[in-house]
Amino acid sequence: MPSVSPLPPSTPSSRDSVVDALRSAGCVFAEDEAELILTSARTPAEAAAMVGRRVAGEPLELVVGWAEFGGLRIAVAPGVFVPRRRTEFLVEQALDRAPGAAVVVDLCCGSGAVGAALAAGLGRIELHAADIDPAAVRCARGNVAAAGGQVHQGDLFEALPGALRGRVDILAANVPYVPSDEIGLLPLEARDHEPLVALDGGTDGLDVLRRVAAEAPHWLAPGGCVLVETSRHQAPAAVTAFERHGLTTSLAVSEERPAQVVIGVRP
Repeated sequence: MPSVSPLPPSTPSSRDSVVDALRSAGCVFAEDEAELILTSARTPAEAAAMVGRRVAGEPLELVVGWAEFGGLRIAVAPGVFVPRRRTEFLVEQALDRAPGAAVVVDLCCGSGAVGAALAAGLGRIELHAADIDPAAVRCARGNVAAAGGQVHQGDLFEALPGALRGRVDILAANVPYVPSDEIGLLPLEARDHEPLVALDGGTDGLDVLRRVAAEAPHWLAPGGCVLVETSRHQAPAAVTAFERHGLTTSLAVSEERPAQVVIGVRP
């Protein structure tokens, strides 16, 4: 990500005016957001433009151009799914279960945050990421470049090199899992600024998860694991989908995030 020079310390009045504008727009953490904007902007004019974008409802991460994830600064861009902090739990589970992983795939990669975080935790690995959305692929390439990662465009496993079949130690798939008729209930930031393909999981939210469960055993190495985030009420059906395809399955739950991750291991 290109480096930026922060503004000199802003005067109390200018900082206060930014906080006031953000608070008036309904930003709950107005002080923290003001600090991020003022330290990310290179000029006062850029800061003003960023405040205007945020007040208009654009996600803060897209305004400043990055999101914190797994201790990393992940570049994000308009039209790309913003990584959620709860998904750090998926990364933690993968690292706990396969600390010696050599081949990692980040499927439905979005910005590539999961792949980048796994590479940071594992060290030298063969990293592949894939997404159907060209904007996500462009963004992910920048985020996994330092780890030597390759990013492929296409529909799930169709995007991956055939040579990966039977070799993957960690398959992380942060699939879309919002039921189609619940998209309208999402926060405005997600509905208006993130791609529908990264959110809509079909009638019950599990359409893409089932496809991953069906194909994953063919791509995993013996003992390799596939991890998918889901919601609390979807978890039982997600576990069943994994078990149906011969995966030794467990459910990891974080009450703190909150987050639920279905984990399947190839026997």
